[in-house]
Amino acid sequence: MKPSRTLVIDDAVPFAKELFSHLGKIITLPGKEIGAEHLQNADALIVRSRTQVNATLLEHTPVSFVGSTVVGLDHVDQAYLKKQGIEFYSAQGCNANSVAEYVITNIVNLAIEKGFDLTEKSLGIIGVGHVGKLVEKKAHALGMTVLLNDPPRARQETEKTFVDLDTALEADIITVHTPLTKSGQDATYHLLSADKLKKILPHQIIINAARGGIIDEHAWAKTPTLSNIIDCWENEPNIDPDLYNKADIATPHIAGHALDAKIAGSEMVYEALCQHWKITPDDAWRQYLPPLPKPISITLSGNQQKDIHTILQQCYRPQEDDTAIRTSNIITTHKKYEYYRRHYPEHREWHQHTIIKTGDETFNNLLYSLGFHLI
Repeated sequence: MKPSRTLVIDDAVPFAKELFSHLGKIITLPGKEIGAEHLQNADALIVRSRTQVNATLLEHTPVSFVGSTVVGLDHVDQAYLKKQGIEFYSAQGCNANSVAEYVITNIVNLAIEKGFDLTEKSLGIIGVGHVGKLVEKKAHALGMTVLLNDPPRARQETEKTFVDLDTALEADIITVHTPLTKSGQDATYHLLSADKLKKILPHQIIINAARGGIIDEHAWAKTPTLSNIIDCWENEPNIDPDLYNKADIATPHIAGHALDAKIAGSEMVYEALCQHWKITPDDAWRQYLPPLPKPISITLSGNQQKDIHTILQQCYRPQEDDTAIRTSNIITTHKKYEYYRRHYPEHREWHQHTIIKTGDETFNNLLYSLGFHLI
């Protein structure tokens, strides 16, 4: 018999019913619509990023567990939850690989489009946590020079070489991967300020797949660059029209939306809730997972960068996410933004793709380093 518990879950959480149904009654709702009235009999609340979890939502409800299947924390009042004795779990790191693949895919695409050699380029990674470390690993595999900026880690570690922010901002390509914080020694709000952006040169590339607000968008829109890749914006979905129109790739905060990342977030919260309620997890839900992509075969061209690009194009195309919301009418863009996030098409992370081995062992080893499975 199922426990007499009720779980309210954001309907964008994949496999929610398959995963959680043996724990109790499941009620799914759009994240933005979840209100206190829906939680009057709820024992657990499971959200993504569109539900503001705070006293207004939870006061006078029986909710004893809140789980977030995404890594961002700015939608959750953790201090309130702690004060009320409500257990909170966040699926930290669940989408790190998906975001790293988004960044690297766009960088490889730009190398082909703009005609530059990645082995001759430097990559400044600002924030070297879950995502930044994976970006670093993949960039090294592609032969790039990597500059790491992470003040908290720099203070704690001696074996790793870090650079200051100004040095990182001298890289040919700059990608930010910090959380968004507005106070403390390492506050990141407008970390790339108007003054910092004045130092950017026209040959540089800037990528934000972390959080809107880390970069001063008003100043960024006026900064000459070779290219801007933007997935995270201030005031989403009401994104800045000037910056939007200047972006080569503008996507609606979906860098972490690979199906495997979403599944990982759901599973991590599920296991935390099972532990909270002292219930043995059940793997029966895995039977509902979709089949893996078909194996990829490639005939090598002799140009490693071009061949990597050919493979990546068969895995995920960020330009399709750009096209899905691209319009000259910014009001229409705002409406498409949220719709596309809720109806995001399926794509799988690289480790779910099988590559048929080539005759070039060096190239095969590169594919292994990037995370592909070879047969």
